[in-house]
Amino acid sequence: MSSRQTQNPALALADWHIPELLASYERFGGFNENGSSNLPSKGAINEICHDLLQLLFPGFHDHDAIPDGTLAQLTVERMLSVVRRLQEQVRKAVRIGNPDKPTGRTVPIMKRFVKAIPAVRELLKHDVEAALEGDPSVHMQEEIILSFPFLEAIAIQRLAHRLYKEGAPIIPRMMTEWAHSRTGIDIHPGASIGTHFFIDHGTGVVIGETCKIGNNVKLYHGVTLGARSFAKDGEGQLIRGTKRHPDVEDNVTIYPNSTILGGETKIGEGSTIGANVTLMHSVPPNSLVVTKEAGLHILDKNAKKTKKEIGEFSI
Repeated sequence: MSSRQTQNPALALADWHIPELLASYERFGGFNENGSSNLPSKGAINEICHDLLQLLFPGFHDHDAIPDGTLAQLTVERMLSVVRRLQEQVRKAVRIGNPDKPTGRTVPIMKRFVKAIPAVRELLKHDVEAALEGDPSVHMQEEIILSFPFLEAIAIQRLAHRLYKEGAPIIPRMMTEWAHSRTGIDIHPGASIGTHFFIDHGTGVVIGETCKIGNNVKLYHGVTLGARSFAKDGEGQLIRGTKRHPDVEDNVTIYPNSTILGGETKIGEGSTIGANVTLMHSVPPNSLVVTKEAGLHILDKNAKKTKKEIGEFSI
């Protein structure tokens, strides 16, 4: 044992196992090396997502309000910074497997993404309006922008969806998972979502990749729009790119903890899905879907119970 290890027992313990750890890198992969992969940076994407929220809602994600007369210059600076950093991450993503080979895809992707930002802001304006109209506890739009987790989740998803449609690999999913980790709302960047969208409370909502959601749709917490099963080929491998998740038409409300599954499932326009419903087939427009109340017993806690009652209804 060297004198360095003798002086630091923890270092000695670490040294014993470093060769095994390095060997595991060679056997199992899972590391990012400049010469072979040069993958996008999770830390960089996290910072970019925060800065994109600043672009979408100037002053709402800052420590202080924007000083008078500085918005134009600040927007230029922020846009240039975001575009420069995001472009580098997109470049890495499209070159995965061959990091030194130009693809010609990065600049067109970024041009269309930047062009879409004003349109995304317009959609988010309508989402805020939907929240204001759909939640009686809210008194002003600013409250929604400052405090509602769904708005962060849908803001990032709407931006990530633009990159997804342009074919940018990995980055869109990294963006929506950043929002998922902050809000508890998991919306795949592939999901297509119309205008005036509102998720009340939000925690535990899952929206799958191939979902198509219309206009004026309201979801509550715990709703899952998921896949019923995963098709496999003759060798037992998953078939990717198929329609796996349901469609929700315009003016639909889905109440808490309901689960709607399947790529062929469609919730017809104007329908209401009650709480705790599980659906794996389509319902026509203007349907009301609820579960029957069964097995529910309400007892008087202050009444004297017989041994039989206690035995039947004890917790």
